[in-house]
Amino acid sequence: MIEGIVAFLDYLAHERNASPRTLRAYEVDLRQFIASLSDFRLADGAGWIDPKSVGRIHVKAFTGKLYREGYSPGAMERKLSALRSYFAYLMRRGRIDVNPAAQVDLPAKPRMLPDFLTTEEAVKLIDGARDEDTASRLRDRAIVEMFYSTGARASELASLSREDADFDRGFVTLRGKGRKERLAPFGKKAEQALRALFAEGPSPRKDARGTPVFINRRGGRLSVRSIHETVKRRARQAGFSRPVAPHRLRHSFATTMLEGGADLRMIQETLGHSSLSTTQKYTHVNLQRLMRVYDQAHPRAARAAQDSETPNEEHHGHEKTAS
Repeated sequence: MIEGIVAFLDYLAHERNASPRTLRAYEVDLRQFIASLSDFRLADGAGWIDPKSVGRIHVKAFTGKLYREGYSPGAMERKLSALRSYFAYLMRRGRIDVNPAAQVDLPAKPRMLPDFLTTEEAVKLIDGARDEDTASRLRDRAIVEMFYSTGARASELASLSREDADFDRGFVTLRGKGRKERLAPFGKKAEQALRALFAEGPSPRKDARGTPVFINRRGGRLSVRSIHETVKRRARQAGFSRPVAPHRLRHSFATTMLEGGADLRMIQETLGHSSLSTTQKYTHVNLQRLMRVYDQAHPRAARAAQDSETPNEEHHGHEKTAS
């Protein structure tokens, strides 16, 4: 065991408000790295490893092992990020002088374009599922409507409480990564679905976070996993040949907003992205619209368009002058 890992995880939990899922991932990644150090015989007689004895060569060996074992670039990047954070924590506390993971590079991760549903496919998903019992139908329709209307994450809908919905203003309070709160607008269709669920659905049990919006058959808060299964099931019932996950609806929301003329900053705030670069991946769907706007707005582009519309007249004019 490397010194300081327990304290590092405690720091993430209490000072950085890391979620239990994030803490588990960090612990798994760090323990996997520790296991890789057994080849270098760095541990003392009690099995402890001094972090000062860990160098760049050990981190490079770890990433090489991950590569040989077939880990994806994304998984390797996450594990390396965990190491960088851990060693940066030790540096701030004076335990080491150099971060051995700071200068380690990975193969470039291929840029993946977000997979989204068209407007027609989104309507098909919302309206195309077969009827179930009333309670499940109302709940599941509201789940899909809220995904498409707000761009929420599955975890954010799972933690959503009735007290978070402001029907007068048309906003809902979402609690995202790092327990950050943000307001997200929702449309009339989502409002109708929520009102129907509240009026005709079963009564939920209030918990520490409030009165849950989406509940299971026992009246308790619906889990993130159950929300994922709900979307997948509705997609199968609606006749989709490929799987549909909640994140695809989040991508669909962003794409629809961008095509409708919303600017990236607004979409960034609505989605809860900490960096604008994360939101910019949606611009690929809007290149044609961008070129139309450019042609209409830019003076040099407009001149080029006018010139291209009258090539024959100019050509004939030159011929007359030449003669």
